Amino acid sequence: MRPKSLDDYIGQKHLVGEGAVLRKMIDAGRIPSFILWGPPGVGKTTLAHIIANRLKVPFYTLSAVTSGVKDVRDVIEKAEKGRFFNAQSPILFIDEIHRFSKNQQDSLLGAVERGVVTLIGATTENPSFEVIRPLLSRCQLYVLKSLEKDDLLTLLNKAIHEDAVLKEKSIQLEQTDAMLRYSGGDARKLLNILELVVEADNSDTVVVNDEVVVNRLQQNPLAYDKDGEMHYDIISAFIKSIRGSDPDAALYWMARMIEGGEDPTFIARRVVISAAEDVGLANPNALLLANAAFDAVMKLGWPEGRIPLAEAVVYLATSPKSNSAYLGIDKALGIVRQTGNLPVPLHLRNAPTKLMADLGYSDGYKYAHDFPGHFVEQQFLPDELQQQRIWHAQHYPNEEKLYQQMLRCWGKRFEQ
Repeated sequence: MRPKSLDDYIGQKHLVGEGAVLRKMIDAGRIPSFILWGPPGVGKTTLAHIIANRLKVPFYTLSAVTSGVKDVRDVIEKAEKGRFFNAQSPILFIDEIHRFSKNQQDSLLGAVERGVVTLIGATTENPSFEVIRPLLSRCQLYVLKSLEKDDLLTLLNKAIHEDAVLKEKSIQLEQTDAMLRYSGGDARKLLNILELVVEADNSDTVVVNDEVVVNRLQQNPLAYDKDGEMHYDIISAFIKSIRGSDPDAALYWMARMIEGGEDPTFIARRVVISAAEDVGLANPNALLLANAAFDAVMKLGWPEGRIPLAEAVVYLATSPKSNSAYLGIDKALGIVRQTGNLPVPLHLRNAPTKLMADLGYSDGYKYAHDFPGHFVEQQFLPDELQQQRIWHAQHYPNEEKLYQQMLRCWGKRFEQ
């Protein structure tokens, strides 16, 4: 079912549709080196083959999984020998280019820069993390999207009516929601599901509906790679939903992680971090509840641990938010890095020996509990930072109480 031309290519209209940027270059007969970044099964390899056929240039392919630096150099040498003056460079297609080591990527630089080969790389991972900067700067980057519902339905009907084996069978598509949901925008996965359903049915007429698909797929079909980009995208969506006070979205993204087989302790750790970073002093109980949920997950295991986790997530998402402590410690770290090891004021130093006491260590220190309200004004920061403000209150009810206490103690210093 792999298409042979752009007219048969399904999806990615923003790149190869009429008038789109990549289509224009292909029609003009010249393309730059570029990297195709997108999820599995959206046509990266197919598009590279179509471009090579359309331009009628030599096409070399390497897999980052099985190829080394020597293989790269051998292909570059062949390309140099076979290239004609002023002709479009041979295409070197590297699948899973994010798996190439730095040395392997370095070995491509010269050939790409001199135009010995036109590089087309395919990756499911963010190139800015996985491709070295010198190589990335020499390539255009095109982002491919998961196939949409209409694209997948077009592919499904095309397979049923044009595939050499499937067109000989009587296949009735009663329902497609389950197939589309389980495919996750992946054309390859969609065709695999269709093949699995058809091969498992020996009757003359194969009926495809949601119940049949669910029964045939005796495994977790979710696209969730715990080491891949989606892992980081989903945890990011989860944290941002809590921060944005949306309990529905937070529970949804947590469910995605749970169904995808994420380690429960990883989720629990992120919940504790969110309680400290995003809820903070606006509701100090959030950190206590998040930590209790973490302990409960460790004690209960799975799947029961999902319940205290969900309780904590809803509590965090619906709590008022403050990042004053988070901002405060980051500001303090920035000051320390800028000012270095400023001396501790003498009155704050410990004086365990007579010599230290004679040198003035601890001299003049005022013990707060000896004064009314357990507070007495004195200097606690280094001399150079006496007027420096680091923590700034954010005025939710809980934090407002802390701010008012600071006003009573310090007066103008804490006025905002």
